[in-house]
Amino acid sequence: MKISDIQVRRKPRQSRAKLTQEALQESFVRLLHERAAHDITIREITDLAGVGLGTFYEYFSNKEDLIALTIHRQVKNNAADLKIYAQSLIELSTYHDISDYLSQIIQFQIQQIQQQHVLWAHIFLLERQVSSQESYQKHYQLMTELWDELLQPFMQPEKSRQRSALNLHRIIYGFISQTLLVNTHFKEWEDLTQDILAATQSFICNLNATVFSHAISKKSDI
Repeated sequence: MKISDIQVRRKPRQSRAKLTQEALQESFVRLLHERAAHDITIREITDLAGVGLGTFYEYFSNKEDLIALTIHRQVKNNAADLKIYAQSLIELSTYHDISDYLSQIIQFQIQQIQQQHVLWAHIFLLERQVSSQESYQKHYQLMTELWDELLQPFMQPEKSRQRSALNLHRIIYGFISQTLLVNTHFKEWEDLTQDILAATQSFICNLNATVFSHAISKKSDI
């Protein structure tokens, strides 16, 4: 079933209602660690959440709506974690140049996904089964805009920065999603990290050259 947007019947405005919706989502995620989404029933989700079946339908029309919200929140939370981590690097000055800065962020993202790799494997699969092209594009845009923001302290030319952001996401997302789609219980994370860093190395070197060239250009204008 394809859905273009997340269809939530009732938006939780009160803290209790929000907790109920979160409980349903967390129950679904817990069950995902045990088996595939198509084997999970709504009754199992509500039983684990400790609510009645009718409560589920107050918030969602069907299981696909809950899946769509789960995908959205997983992507959004990952983006938020990356942003916070990148800000901490800048505030604490724990990097030397753009290469070191990006390498640390890339490794952090891989570690975050590794910690929930079974869930992410399901998310990548469900994203293809449930999400519409429009929803997929929104998530892709969310991540490319994040990378664009993370590059802003180093790269001012907007066009080259946006292209760089897009390519960074292409490389990292492609490596990780394809790996977990093939092997849900993938374990060679150190090798994967080195492969991703190697794939981005020449690309990041080009970014370094762009940053250096821009800096020289600014000095000559003074």
